[in-house]
Amino acid sequence: MKLKKLAGLISLLCLSPAWAIEPFTVKDIRVEGIQRTEAGTVFSYLPVKVGDTMGDQQAAAAIRALYATGFFKDVSLEVEQGVLIVLVRERPSIASIEMNGIKDFPKDQLKDNMKYAGLAEARIFDKGALDKAIQELKRQYVARGKYGVSVAATVTELERNRVGIVFNVVEGEVSKIKQINLVGNQAYEEDELLDMMKLSTPDWMSWFSNNDQYSKQKLSADMETMRSFYMDNGYLEFNIDSTQVSITPDKKDIYITINITEGAKYTVSKVGVAGNTLIPRGEVEKLIQMKAGDTFSRKALTETSKKVGERLGEEGYAFANVNAIPEMDKEKHEVAFNFMVDPGQRVYVRHINIAGNDKTRDEVIRREFRQVEGAWYDTEKIKKSKQRVDRLDFFSEVNMETPQVQGTTDQMDVNLSIKEKSTGSISVGAGFTNGGEGLSLTAGVTQANLFGSGNHISTQINTSRTNQVYSLSYTNPYFTDDGVSRGFDVYQRNTNSTGLAVSQYSTHTMGGGVRFGVPIAEDESISYGLAVERTQMGTLPVNSPVQLTRYVNTFGTTTNNLLGTVGWNRDSRDSAIYTTEGTVQRALAEVALPVLDMRYYKLTYQHQLYYPVASDVVLLLNGEGGIAGGYGGKPLPFFKNFYAGGTGSVRGYDNSSLGPRDINNLAIGGTRRIVGGAELFVPVPGIKEKSVRLSGFFDAGAVYGPGELPGSAGLRCSTGAAITWLSPMGPIKFSYAVPLNRQPVDILQKFQFTLGSMF
Repeated sequence: MKLKKLAGLISLLCLSPAWAIEPFTVKDIRVEGIQRTEAGTVFSYLPVKVGDTMGDQQAAAAIRALYATGFFKDVSLEVEQGVLIVLVRERPSIASIEMNGIKDFPKDQLKDNMKYAGLAEARIFDKGALDKAIQELKRQYVARGKYGVSVAATVTELERNRVGIVFNVVEGEVSKIKQINLVGNQAYEEDELLDMMKLSTPDWMSWFSNNDQYSKQKLSADMETMRSFYMDNGYLEFNIDSTQVSITPDKKDIYITINITEGAKYTVSKVGVAGNTLIPRGEVEKLIQMKAGDTFSRKALTETSKKVGERLGEEGYAFANVNAIPEMDKEKHEVAFNFMVDPGQRVYVRHINIAGNDKTRDEVIRREFRQVEGAWYDTEKIKKSKQRVDRLDFFSEVNMETPQVQGTTDQMDVNLSIKEKSTGSISVGAGFTNGGEGLSLTAGVTQANLFGSGNHISTQINTSRTNQVYSLSYTNPYFTDDGVSRGFDVYQRNTNSTGLAVSQYSTHTMGGGVRFGVPIAEDESISYGLAVERTQMGTLPVNSPVQLTRYVNTFGTTTNNLLGTVGWNRDSRDSAIYTTEGTVQRALAEVALPVLDMRYYKLTYQHQLYYPVASDVVLLLNGEGGIAGGYGGKPLPFFKNFYAGGTGSVRGYDNSSLGPRDINNLAIGGTRRIVGGAELFVPVPGIKEKSVRLSGFFDAGAVYGPGELPGSAGLRCSTGAAITWLSPMGPIKFSYAVPLNRQPVDILQKFQFTLGSMF
């Protein structure tokens, strides 16, 4: 057969009758020009096989298929005596990728990113992939504020149809915001408005916050902050007309200009409610956050619609629409609002779906739900269910969605997705004392979700020279189906205080008890328990403290006691993972019942208030008080005294070192204790994770004893800073405190560290 050459894909697609070939039967197929690619690979992509009839259409399809593989930069076909000859020129492969001038990024990380653009060693070289890689590299530098970055790529041909690629990068300097100009502001000074923005010109914190580096996202957020500020202060017609961002030719300085129109300040002339409210109109009106004569506030408007919608949601109307319709009087600069209420159709919950609990049993989560399947949808019960699951503290994330069931108008599902965290923890406390005692450590092991059952077990083993503790506690929070809990405690404590800054004595105590908790309201419970305890005093030192001698003279060296406890607890926190608002109140009474040796009582109360000051800023106020004493003619055992100082009370002072002291200047505790403080939590600049927070605190406290013993009078105060991390092992807290009114007898411990407890 006469030799015919079918040249190139474009020629085949545009074949004229002069190029048309007479169809023929393929007797054989031969591939020429391949170096790396196997002939079998080419055959697998060819749409023509031996024995097929081949014409113009089949030839064009064959060339298209081979080009589509990306392996070849040239493909042509020839026919010789019924043999189809496939002529190819392979694309080169990438032998190496080198990067010069890179300082801001790890080179391995950049190479990994280039793989997504199709550029990697041993892959087929593609000019389009190279261009994408260059643009991606520039984008990463621009994201860091280096607008003047220069990226050039050199491709060198090597033997065996390979290429080497070299990226030469000139990173340049970070572009800084030189100036931010506001145009059109009259009601507020420019400095006041600029202080609201995260973007700023360089200052002393810019090295950490990077707020002097331009970001389109940050600018958009700042514009929304400014818009909210004006709209919440009456400027209903406020508008941002334009923003201009320019950069100097040397790519070093950025100038931002923001043009705004403030408009007039509006007041509210009238507020009304219309539509089918379903609930009493007076109740709806109480939810309205604004009244006639108030300055217009978009925040109050939004909050009103939200509260009315939530109230209707409590009645099952999950899709209620509450829209504020304004009537503006531009001459008087007044606006009236009519809240149109459309409750829609009442909705009930079809299914409650739980996802993410690989370890925790379904019933452990479901028993915390207040919303039940088949019942009317209730916004408050949905919210409370999420809070209760959150407060289990078994999960690092708790998210709840309520999607509408497809194809229905009156059904919803409740989808709870959780992310489990490790509930087994090692609790460690440490501190360094200036007074010669050095580093102090405590430890314990806890499993708060035993085998996914929700049951709690904890052990404590402390083999230090001064305080040996061996204890085991077990709690079943749902001993009964209605939430009555039951727990057991067994413990042994050996105390030798000769190495501490407290009155010196030694005891050996063994005990055990049972306790119950009974819920009395959604966020409240009472507890009661009974324990038996046996205490033996060690050998009295030669110079025994007075209180130790009195104790032995009254009770002897061995005592048996029956202890009764009654407690009350109220917890209304919105979250145990990341608390932003709510209160925690605890009260406990411990009484030695008059059936064995001792007669004493010990009463304590704690109140914590979490108050949201601003977005991501939370103020914690904490107050504690305690009083103890003997009855029936017997004194309070000295080792039941209150102590203060250190983590959990007054930071900056040594643990248990505040209060009355004996003649050897050792702390002996007291019968009354008061502790209080305030702590302001803020996010760590540059860190988006909510699990890490900075705080500044003020602590105060004192322990009082009978009479005028040294150290009995006067509060001790301290202030300092702390950082808290809600780690997988439990809360970790580092604090540094400075005592404000140190007395000569005080022992300081400025740096303190705790793992496993927030307080």
